[in-house]
Amino acid sequence: MANVTAIRSIDFGVTDLKARQKFYTEIWGLETVAEGKGSIYLRGTGAAHHIVGLHQRAKPEMLRIDLLAADESAVEAIARQVREAGANEVEKPSRIAEPGGGYGFAFKDPEGRTLRVLTGDQRHADTQDHRDRPRKISHCVLNSPDQAAAVAFYERALGFRVSDSTQAMTFIRCNTDHHSIALVKAKDVSLHHVAFEMPEIESVMRGAGRMKDNGFPIEWGVGRHGPGNNVFAYFVSPDDMVIEYTADVEQVDERYVTHGPEHWTWPKGRNDQWGIAYGPSERMHHSQVRFTPEIFHPAV
Repeated sequence: MANVTAIRSIDFGVTDLKARQKFYTEIWGLETVAEGKGSIYLRGTGAAHHIVGLHQRAKPEMLRIDLLAADESAVEAIARQVREAGANEVEKPSRIAEPGGGYGFAFKDPEGRTLRVLTGDQRHADTQDHRDRPRKISHCVLNSPDQAAAVAFYERALGFRVSDSTQAMTFIRCNTDHHSIALVKAKDVSLHHVAFEMPEIESVMRGAGRMKDNGFPIEWGVGRHGPGNNVFAYFVSPDDMVIEYTADVEQVDERYVTHGPEHWTWPKGRNDQWGIAYGPSERMHHSQVRFTPEIFHPAV
């Protein structure tokens, strides 16, 4: 079957476009690459044309997740798989007019999230790491009331594979990163958090320091997860969205052994490998279930 190869970008709806541009560029560490009427596109230091799209809206929203495919034939094949797997509002693949371009199609998964699969988008040649700026979107974590069905859809429709499962989460991958998406058992469909990959542990620490200097405390971290082995520091954005700096994500291949909940246990009082992290805070717990189904819809 055809499979997606990575998360390219995330589109957010924001109530104050210029203020959020200032936050994501001057504090979070992204760079403006394109602007249009009511929209701003931001890149990391990696090759992707942009990794965040900001769009003026009446309230903060999670609009769309963009996924990459190898080529146009893969896009066409994935479109067929998505229809066969029961997706809704599946577009016909076509040229994309917005900044970054490419060829692709959007659809809604069975739980109402909007995703788009694309290929042939613009790439940047200047991809040198910066010591405290994000490279790319590392992963998205999504809350689901029917986790098993959601995981099965992402496997059948998009070619994801399960890496690991805990009592609450299933981690799925589409490349050598341990996970690009994780599904969390939850009461409602909503966004849990979005993680941005930093070059190394030092970068996570520097980024976390910059956030604290600007009035954004660490809501959970700094620590090291079990599944994925990644270093993390979580924050709540000005729109109450949970965002994460992460680094050192485990690289896996077909030889990787999938583990279940019985493997991922911690001594009493711990929730990561190191056992020194603060959190998760009550504010983080509130924010990671805030973005509910009715606000998932295509960006314009």
